[in-house]
Amino acid sequence: MDPALLLVLCLSCLLLLFLWRQSSGREKLPPGPTPLPIIGNILQMDVKNMKKSFSNFSKVYGPVFTVYFGMKPMVVLHGYEAVKEALIDHGEVFSGRGYFPVSERTSKGLGIIFSNGNRWKEIRRFALMTLRNFGMGKRSIEERIQEEARCLVEELRKTKASSCDPTFILGCAPCNVICSIIFQSRFDYKDQDFLTLMERFNKNFKILSSVWIQLCNNFPVLLDYFPGIHNKLFENIALTKSYILEKTKEHQESLDINNPRDFIDCFLIKMEQEKHNSQSEFTMENLVSTVSDLFVAGTETTSTTLRYGLLLLLKHPEVTAKVQEEIDRVIGRHRNPCIQDKSHMPYTDAVVHEIQRYIDLVPNNVPRAVTRDIKFRNYLIPKGTAILTSLTSVLHDGKEFPNPEKFDPGHFLDESGNFKKSNFFMPFSTGKRMCVGEGLARMELFLFLTSILQNFNLKSSIDPKKLNTTSISAASISLPPLYKICFIPV
Repeated sequence: MDPALLLVLCLSCLLLLFLWRQSSGREKLPPGPTPLPIIGNILQMDVKNMKKSFSNFSKVYGPVFTVYFGMKPMVVLHGYEAVKEALIDHGEVFSGRGYFPVSERTSKGLGIIFSNGNRWKEIRRFALMTLRNFGMGKRSIEERIQEEARCLVEELRKTKASSCDPTFILGCAPCNVICSIIFQSRFDYKDQDFLTLMERFNKNFKILSSVWIQLCNNFPVLLDYFPGIHNKLFENIALTKSYILEKTKEHQESLDINNPRDFIDCFLIKMEQEKHNSQSEFTMENLVSTVSDLFVAGTETTSTTLRYGLLLLLKHPEVTAKVQEEIDRVIGRHRNPCIQDKSHMPYTDAVVHEIQRYIDLVPNNVPRAVTRDIKFRNYLIPKGTAILTSLTSVLHDGKEFPNPEKFDPGHFLDESGNFKKSNFFMPFSTGKRMCVGEGLARMELFLFLTSILQNFNLKSSIDPKKLNTTSISAASISLPPLYKICFIPV
């Protein structure tokens, strides 16, 4: 037989096999747009603005639908009711983490973010307990944040009211809080190791929010045979883990099991306690991955929210003025803000919530997977199927938040001006995979923002009305556009 004809026949058979498997699988899954062979629904979606594509699909197929990224199906949950039913009512089943080639290369299924099963449960439980013991939500961590807030204010004073890009300075503060929890001590903002860490985190966050990484996750062949920014991501993560391992070895040499100084000490003590357990999840490799995850979750997410928040306050000076009036009335100018002040500052609390709601930091959440076959809303979702939960559809629900595309602190205030809670507020996700550092992040956002506004007036280098507050990336992470700001001492 002619080789060319044989090749055509083989490819045709593979294509028919793919179509048969895809069609048989689709019969069980929720409905969705018809995928093309190999590439799935990629051409039917705006990969730079997935949340808009999902919104359009939900209007056609309902709140639960299936899309194909390449040959891999993903079930999308759109709207509060579907998200709540899955992540809270069926929390255990929807607590898995899907397989993604990029994260598999970097984490190897270790740590907190991308681990599964018993490993995830043990490491998450340990991390939560340790953070609580070190005061997450208690005074000791509040004091660390207050100390960092004072350092942040001093760094902002050094700008001498000149126009500046706040990205670096706003990244230093939350990173140092994490450093104080993990490494015991904070870094000077000019420390070279600290500067290197900051540069890597910032670069990695931008890479992870790129369309290219989405393509690599869906077509993993790109990782091995094509050049691209994924190689820089892998290099940065490897260097960061090497630094963490170096610091861990220093901890081992000075460890006092009766007096743990930080998170690394606690993990090392747990390793020693379980050294005879061959099935223990407390290994050096898992320690490095867990610390790396805490940095990822606790640095760039908070700093991006702060940066986006200041942009919104520049755009809306009337909101800034109300926050500063509340600061003057409740805190004054002669003492540092504390977390107890929040209960007496409903407008400021509402502003912080509205910033998180409006920016919609992680539009489609970190993807989940079902841990077993489940019948969900009359559809059979097989074990291991990837799940995308549209947090946008919850945070921007028009019935809960009138004019959801408008920045309005009134979304979290009642008619009397008191703070109003909402079950739709899910910037940290919800259920069993909810962000481990939620309590820390909430405390940081309140204390950092109030400290800044207590000490500075904000001034834009251009007319505030002309400021663009639309995210420059609506793929996996929402990033604010670059802008310049002047911090004018009050």
